[in-house]
Amino acid sequence: MLRRYTYNEIIKKSHKRCSNYGIKIDIPCPSKILRDEEFNVIIQKNKALIEIAGPFMEILYNFLKGSGFSLYFTEKNGVVLTIIGDQGIIRDQIQMGIIEGADMSEESAGTNGIGTAIAENISLQISGEDHFIKVFQIWTCSSAVVHDEDGNIIGCLNLTGRRQLAHPHTLGLVVAAVKSIENHLKVKKTQNELVKTYQYLNKIMDSVNLGIFAVDTKGIIKAINKSACDMLHINEEDVINKNVDTVLDSWKHILQRLRNGQSYEDEEIMYSDKKKRFNINVYPIKDKNSNITGMVGIFKDIQNVYNLVNKYISRTAKYTFDDIIGQSEAMKRLKEQIKSISNSPSTVLIQGESGTGKELIAQSIHNNSNRRSKSFVAINCGAIPKSLIESELFGYEEGAFTGAKRGGCPGKFELANGGTLFLDEIGEMPLDMQVNLLRVLQEGCITRIGGNKCVDVDVRIIAATNKNLKKEIENGNFREDLYYRLSVIPIYVPPLRERTGDIGILIEHFLKIKADKLGKPIPEIRRNIYENLLSYGWPGNVRELENCIENIVNMDGNTSFSFENRTIKKDINYYSDVNLEYDMCSLEELEKRAISICIDQCGGNISKACRILGINRSTLYIKIKKYNIRVR
Repeated sequence: MLRRYTYNEIIKKSHKRCSNYGIKIDIPCPSKILRDEEFNVIIQKNKALIEIAGPFMEILYNFLKGSGFSLYFTEKNGVVLTIIGDQGIIRDQIQMGIIEGADMSEESAGTNGIGTAIAENISLQISGEDHFIKVFQIWTCSSAVVHDEDGNIIGCLNLTGRRQLAHPHTLGLVVAAVKSIENHLKVKKTQNELVKTYQYLNKIMDSVNLGIFAVDTKGIIKAINKSACDMLHINEEDVINKNVDTVLDSWKHILQRLRNGQSYEDEEIMYSDKKKRFNINVYPIKDKNSNITGMVGIFKDIQNVYNLVNKYISRTAKYTFDDIIGQSEAMKRLKEQIKSISNSPSTVLIQGESGTGKELIAQSIHNNSNRRSKSFVAINCGAIPKSLIESELFGYEEGAFTGAKRGGCPGKFELANGGTLFLDEIGEMPLDMQVNLLRVLQEGCITRIGGNKCVDVDVRIIAATNKNLKKEIENGNFREDLYYRLSVIPIYVPPLRERTGDIGILIEHFLKIKADKLGKPIPEIRRNIYENLLSYGWPGNVRELENCIENIVNMDGNTSFSFENRTIKKDINYYSDVNLEYDMCSLEELEKRAISICIDQCGGNISKACRILGINRSTLYIKIKKYNIRVR
């Protein structure tokens, strides 16, 4: 009885052979690469085999395009005949000498997928340090040998990617493709073999999180995988051998585009009346005479695409409750409140002065909720021009306006679907947009600009503002109905001056953070500076304190931050030099009075007023204009 070796035994045997061959583990590339006439002879000898293997490589690569893999096919001794794959990985492989003509046998390239598969006459996957040559240890290689009808090795198909992408399914895909090639060598009939290939591959592709279906030129569905059925809420038996109109109503248009030599990739479609959007790619299946015999469609739920995009462009929440620093009673009450409402789908309105950490609170709520695995999308309502805010929130269709992107563009509601949308500075939203936002909150669906289809969205809204929205309602700047719709769960974030005992804790926290960021030791702060830190009013709240500590770390315990005329002494009336009556008024009115009196007592000196008020010149000018303050 023939003994079957374990994987470790196979690798051990291969490494021993490589040592006997005298291969050095630190060589930069295969020791043998065929070029020019010698390589052309090999190509001509295997021309028929290349023509048969080529279509199956294309089918397999169409499934994997953009995923970071490359495919190469070799002749019986391991010489690479043809390569297809993503440009990035091909470029990296060229640097290592893995090109057409490279000899990937063990005698030339050590232990690797192709050489060891041919040497052992088996299908196997080799990853990382199991490669003999160090430079190849960044790869994972899944290889299967191709046999003729008599069982002789005539070639090898290999799928290579970064070692982090290693997965048992990749070897299964290669084995399936090789089986299809071997079947094709036997039957020589392209159309029949394609159907067998679909049936074989679909069993493997059922585990892939992509919808895949295959049709012939008459629009009859020949194969469809489980993921496609789940996405479309259909049963396989209800669509196999039925017209593709039930899945893709524009298939005739797509087929005509493919016949005209045009591509059909990364298109967005709406599926039936399900109000679901999909990203779809359709690839032609051709016979050896380049005639189209069918199509393969691959589609992804557009929301999954949005989630992936959000992940890699940092549309995620990074802060948690552990990042909320403070032990004051005000902060303890705040933490208890936001923890208790995290899982609620109700809208939240966070109110507080600038710099108090409203977005930190919003992200913490998201990360403590059952939406934590979904997107957290933030939009600053005050930073987007009035003409653009609608398209930013709701997106637009292709051709909706001059300059609209081809294929349209999703808005923040679609990008946040299933997750959380953070509307910062909600008080700055124009009145006409407030009406549109209220409608979306009530109906739970959006319509893109230039579109006529309503798309259902499941989004939790967290809004934030440093304005007194009730005062804004009185002034006609904010809708009362929207206020009550947003303020289902109101949260007040206290300013730093109300957080007794937290300043010292925050100083220690920011010293560690900033020292680590700047690569410097934690400095010892001079006593007089530390006392100023504790007694200063911090109009810019935690943000201002954080920046001040970074200044101190940069200056090794000293500071260029001026506390002159701005320190609040506990034994001195802060308003002793300001003629303010202690009547009840809004924070805005109090701010207006303070700025007017400060500028007046500074004799109109803006620089001096900025130092006393603790704000920069541009901010002061904005507030002067806002409150219509006269400067002498």
